[in-house]
Amino acid sequence: MLIQEMHSGDRVEGYYLLQGAAARTTAAGKPFLTMTLADRSGTITAQVWDYSGPISPKDAGSVVYIAGIASEYRGAPQLTVQRLRLADGTDEYAVSDLVATAPIDRGEAWQYLLDVVESMADGDYQAVCQEMLRRYGEYVRRIPAAKSVHHSFVGGLLMHTANMVKSACFYADLYPDTLDRSLLIAGTLLHDFCKCEEFVTSPLGLVTDYSVKGQLLGHLVMGAEAVDQIAGLLQIPEEKSVLLQHMILSHHGVPEFGAAVRPMCAESELLSYLDMIDSRMEIYAETMAQTPAGEFSGRVFALEKRIYHHN
Repeated sequence: MLIQEMHSGDRVEGYYLLQGAAARTTAAGKPFLTMTLADRSGTITAQVWDYSGPISPKDAGSVVYIAGIASEYRGAPQLTVQRLRLADGTDEYAVSDLVATAPIDRGEAWQYLLDVVESMADGDYQAVCQEMLRRYGEYVRRIPAAKSVHHSFVGGLLMHTANMVKSACFYADLYPDTLDRSLLIAGTLLHDFCKCEEFVTSPLGLVTDYSVKGQLLGHLVMGAEAVDQIAGLLQIPEEKSVLLQHMILSHHGVPEFGAAVRPMCAESELLSYLDMIDSRMEIYAETMAQTPAGEFSGRVFALEKRIYHHN
């Protein structure tokens, strides 16, 4: 049963994300656990009375199996939990029921990226991409593209990357005399790969925090370092390595948005626009989904304005 479908008196049984937990004591001195449970539809407060473990606040981010009864407390829905345990490898549940996931076929999106890399004319850029895919592919297929601003759902980085590579292929065909297709595709494919090292993720793949390296270096610097290392191992010509590093370091466009340097070649200029377009279109899509047609949204922080959802 989805959380948003629960009504007072319903008997509830199933798997939910343990978003948070706190061990407390009643006025009579008895221990209990208060939890925030979540699924893709929302969150709910849950209580387990006369409970001292083993589940504790350190298990936040895990999936739990619960059985209990839905009720209300001061007008807000809550659950009284009678059975509780951590889910393990023998349990069967759909991650898409618990957290928001990318609305794409992730297998098809991944195969598309592999096919595009295979189509690259420049063997040096192709080799760097193939090694980066080998190193980071497992994570790129799973993690969000951001903690909260855009594509912040499981599989979001793959969706964001595939969208941008499709656009890069279009523009490479539109401006063949201006753009090096292999360089453009390589930079577009790899621009966010080191978010895998920038983020700390939960067992389900959601971003919970930023790593120490993520905060001190950021994914642009770490991405450029990874490309530099791989290019050195593969003995890629220095200019190609530097150009690809430049693509990654400049893809935020301007220093105010986090770019280490401004774009200085056609491919890096275009990459910065493709990144902005895809992120902003996703912000529009998510905001419009929560805004009735014919109305304005609230102020959208990432866009610094309200938007109108027209009929």
